[in-house]
Amino acid sequence: MLKIRPIRPEYLTLLGSAFLLLAYNLPLWRHLLEVTPPGWRGVGLVLAFAALLFACFNLILSLLAVRGVLKPALSVLLLVSAGVAYFMNHYGVLIDVEMLRNVVETDPAEVRDLLSFKLGAYLLLLGVLPAWLLWRVPIAWRSWPRELLGKGCMALASVALIAAVALCNYQGLSSLLRNHHELRMQVVPSNYVGAAFGLLKGRVQAGPQQLQPVATDAVRASSGQDHPRKSLTVLVVGESARAENFSLNGYGRDTNPRLQAEPGLITFSDVHSCGTETAVSVPCMFSDLTRAHYSDGKAKHQEGLLDVLKRAGFAVLWRDNQSGCKGTCDRVDFEELTHSRDPAFCASGECHDEVLLKDLQTFIDGIDRDTVLVLHQMGSHGPAYFKRYPPAFEKFTPVCRSSDLSACSRESIVNGYDNTLLYTDYVLSSLIDLLRKNESRLDTAMIYLSDHGESLGEYNLFLHGTPYLLAPDQQKHVGMFAWFSEGYRESFALDGTCLRQRSGEPLSQDYLFHSMLGLLEVRTRTYDPGLDLFAACRESSVRQALAFQ
Repeated sequence: MLKIRPIRPEYLTLLGSAFLLLAYNLPLWRHLLEVTPPGWRGVGLVLAFAALLFACFNLILSLLAVRGVLKPALSVLLLVSAGVAYFMNHYGVLIDVEMLRNVVETDPAEVRDLLSFKLGAYLLLLGVLPAWLLWRVPIAWRSWPRELLGKGCMALASVALIAAVALCNYQGLSSLLRNHHELRMQVVPSNYVGAAFGLLKGRVQAGPQQLQPVATDAVRASSGQDHPRKSLTVLVVGESARAENFSLNGYGRDTNPRLQAEPGLITFSDVHSCGTETAVSVPCMFSDLTRAHYSDGKAKHQEGLLDVLKRAGFAVLWRDNQSGCKGTCDRVDFEELTHSRDPAFCASGECHDEVLLKDLQTFIDGIDRDTVLVLHQMGSHGPAYFKRYPPAFEKFTPVCRSSDLSACSRESIVNGYDNTLLYTDYVLSSLIDLLRKNESRLDTAMIYLSDHGESLGEYNLFLHGTPYLLAPDQQKHVGMFAWFSEGYRESFALDGTCLRQRSGEPLSQDYLFHSMLGLLEVRTRTYDPGLDLFAACRESSVRQALAFQ
């Protein structure tokens, strides 16, 4: 057997730093070449940035160069970096705290969709193999005084290199980092290590806290207690449905044939999300925190919209065909349908969104008080768009049938995505038909709002989760529309013509909390009529009933 000579820990940290820099950072180097000046000046800036990173990596690894620590720590970095490099290379993702939170809260079904042979190859060739080689190499440890001296010299050399590079290239590097904040989210492994510390810090700081009540004074306004019939308001939370691909908003393909034929539908064409991932957008839209004031710590420790509606006397039910409600429905009735075994809707191993309508007529028959029903869709969740709809809805072809979107043409990716919207169109129009069927007994309404949008290859980005300030409009501009039965409009004093005239005004998910309170005539000092998209289209008597003097 070939005998491998032991190497000093300083040499191992140098090799490890170089390997981390070169093997996992292809998107970083590609992006740097795009944003730096052309010619030798740009090349010099890229080399200076590389030298700076190399010195930083080596400094940190030098501090970890302790017997029993270095190899395990470096092995973890190699394995995790291999997986991160795959997703950055193939989906264009940027790694920050919110992206990591999204990963942590992803359910097993979503994880399965992201698995591929290419991911396995990355993990094997860039993770397992280097880690195995690392453990094959013996380290020539010395006595602790000499080891401490060697570690100190290597750390000082790294600091000196950092200082020299920074001083010689201060203006260029400072300008580069100031103008391109995305760079720090592309540097592997510091991006995910920093995000992990940030996520852990946030959770530790939040700590165990009592749930903070919201709108404890919430009651039904007098106008809401005089309706001739009970009401059923259905709020549909869409998934990854970007407004750009709805034919309701002018898209060239007919992705909404049934909804476009629905005369009572009102489309809100300029709505933007609170975040670019479910873990942010869903808690944010159901809270009274606007995007400007939202934080995960705040949202997890206070009540939200559904709590307030329940306090005001509504029956509230959340039906889920996704990865849960991210804490927004923890204190109301919840029905999980993702593991249903109904062969009509779940024959392919996962449930299509029609399962949300299963037994809904039976539920409606049992309504004896005003009710709010939330339906959480699987919608257009990627990358396996082809799994999100039954075969009968594969209108746009050819379709990408791989979770590895880099192996597909952009046309086939868009085709699969558009088919998901075609199926959503069918599900929602079927829901409207069911609500219309019951309008003689109940006042019925449906409001649809997607949690965030989706990238389909624009700017070399796929899926969602790009940090909000850097995310393209495709990940933030979302679909929203509403339907109200004639009895609902009369009982709740809604002017449909007014709503259509105002449907093109800029809106955001910040409006959902207050719009639902205003629509359902819940009186509370927390209510802000300025964030109620229905307020201007209600009778003055209703607005007065909701107002506090």
